[in-house]
Amino acid sequence: MKDKIKKYIKEIIIFVFILAVAMNVLSYYRGLDLNKDKLNIQTFNLIDDSEYNILIDKPLIIHFWATWCPTCKLEASNIEKLSKDYEVITIAVQSGTNEEIQKYIKENDLSFRVVNDKEGFYSSKFNIKAFPTTLIYDKEQNLKFSEVGYTTTAGLYARMTLVE
Repeated sequence: MKDKIKKYIKEIIIFVFILAVAMNVLSYYRGLDLNKDKLNIQTFNLIDDSEYNILIDKPLIIHFWATWCPTCKLEASNIEKLSKDYEVITIAVQSGTNEEIQKYIKENDLSFRVVNDKEGFYSSKFNIKAFPTTLIYDKEQNLKFSEVGYTTTAGLYARMTLVE
């Protein structure tokens, strides 16, 4: 019986490892077409009608997501945690009106800053083709990391540690 359990545990570990490698390869492939230019946006208009000015000399995370995306919903709590410690702007792509997005934010107990990309302006500017997509800029506003697909909280914090 112990041999069977060891065998199953070994198979699970191998499966998880292969899955992780496959997900990273897929993320890398999807990220090849992203706009890698220096960030040239200084302000964002948020769904609460306020304006957010990007802080100079601080790293910035820009997270693209959608209310209709199931993976985005899974990842939202990770972005929420990160937004408590770092500068985070999230961009809700083609997710309805400001009021609909605010309702979604409230229902899911989220508080991060949100830009409504109703017409797809920002997703087009950054060449975003899949959701969620997370971009991490250093304090000089150079793109340092991009992740297309689900990212863990630990993975995001590790990347931010490298950018600081």
